[in-house]
Parts: sequence; C-alpha cells; structure tokens
Amino acid sequence: MPSTPRVVFIAFAIEDATQRNFLKGQSLHPRAPFEFIDMSVKQPYDTEWKSKVRTRIRRSHGVIVLVSRNSLTSSGQKWEIQCAREEGVPVLGIWAYAGDRTDISGVRTLVWSDSNINNFIESL
Repeated sequence: MPSTPRVVFIAFAIEDATQRNFLKGQSLHPRAPFEFIDMSVKQPYDTEWKSKVRTRIRRSHGVIVLVSRNSLTSSGQKWEIQCAREEGVPVLGIWAYAGDRTDISGVRTLVWSDSNINNFIESL
C-alpha cells in the first residue's frame, strides 16, 4: 500500500446508500491507508453541487462506482462518472449486490471483494 493515504471518491445511486456505508466502513480499519468520500444528495443536482463534486473528484486518486440496476437511472452517478473521465481520474466499478450484474458502458466492473478494491487502490 502507498505510504500516503489515498482518497477515493465513491459514485453511487442514492438507493444504494447502505452499500456505500458498507464500503466506507472498510476505510475505518486502522491499517487502511485510504479515505472514501462522496457527495450524496437527495435534492436536484444544481451547478453548485456539480462544482463541489468536480473539486472533490479532482482531489481524489480514484473513483469507485457502486454499480447496480439503480445506476441506470441515477443522473447524479452518471454525472460523477462523466466528471471523473473528463478529469482523467481512474474509475473502477464494483457490483453493489451479489445477484446484480448491471453493466455501465465504459466502466470496468468487478465483484466486490477486498482484493479487488485493495488492488485498485494500490494501483493509484
């Protein structure tokens, strides 16, 4: 693992907030040299929100996308992915649920496992 903590932005559909909480819980381990951040909102996505998200994504080493069937209708999550691509920040999709293998075009998606998540973070 890198010596300086890595910041990883989490892009997710609001319906998958519980899965986001599980993922963020992994960074609480004392040996975890990374921090997860996100910009979840329950209101419409306005210009100020987009500006704040872009700033956070620029400061992140990578973006993990929690992929589920909810991703297909989440305009905020789609925008976060687009923003990460525009900013040149590495993106990895992780399937949020064992029985859901939704595909997001252009997002390499892997099974949720410690090794897949750690390998991505180590590559940043």
